[in-house]
Amino acid sequence: MQPLSLDKPAARTQDPARPAFAHLDAALLTAALARLPTAEVAEFTGSWDRLPADAHLDTARPYRFRRYSGFRIRPGRLELLPHRPFFQDRDINRVYGGVDRLFAPLEERTAGGAVLHTVVHTLLGRLPGPRSGIDTCGVHQIRVVATTDAEGHPAPEGVHQDGHSYVAQVLIGRQDVRGAESTLYDLRRSPLHRALLTEPWETIVLDDRRVLHGVTPVRPAPGAHTGVRDMMLIDFFPGGEGEEGE
Repeated sequence: MQPLSLDKPAARTQDPARPAFAHLDAALLTAALARLPTAEVAEFTGSWDRLPADAHLDTARPYRFRRYSGFRIRPGRLELLPHRPFFQDRDINRVYGGVDRLFAPLEERTAGGAVLHTVVHTLLGRLPGPRSGIDTCGVHQIRVVATTDAEGHPAPEGVHQDGHSYVAQVLIGRQDVRGAESTLYDLRRSPLHRALLTEPWETIVLDDRRVLHGVTPVRPAPGAHTGVRDMMLIDFFPGGEGEEGE
């Protein structure tokens, strides 16, 4: 089983006049999903309650829970790729780079359902740049839990790039949370955008070759013992050599 390798983004000529990110109101995905049964959407968001702990965290108590699967993007559907380890170059991820990380795959009903397919295809049409050749995506389901004893870190590697062409950050839900502010920077680390995602389906889509991003720690809201933040991250990129599933 070969790891899905995500090396440092290749330098490409980008139109400097084209925005490097888009902050999308929740109404976009809410409207797209309104055509589906509400029970199906509820089942999809409820799958975050079944995420296993991230075994690659070096902490006494897990605070991050996740699943990951890769897909080929087909017209009107997604084709599930064979499950494999997730790999990032050390230049991309200074905390976990250079290590094959094998996460649990998305559950079958989550991976094969219309909700995920609708979200991916809707956001594919909103990428902040050329879409030619973008035929593959990786989907991360992530829950970060914070307690009064230990804050949660959505991005322990700090301000970073992911090693993809584009990245979509979709809020699924947040409960009793303070913090978790999304921050975007240009490649010179000058601030571009700060946002607190608060409404389910609110999304930031960014050009990972032109933007650095980070997230502040998650802490429980005043009066709460535990805070929970659920996110779906979707990586968009061209299928590389060694990708299976054709």
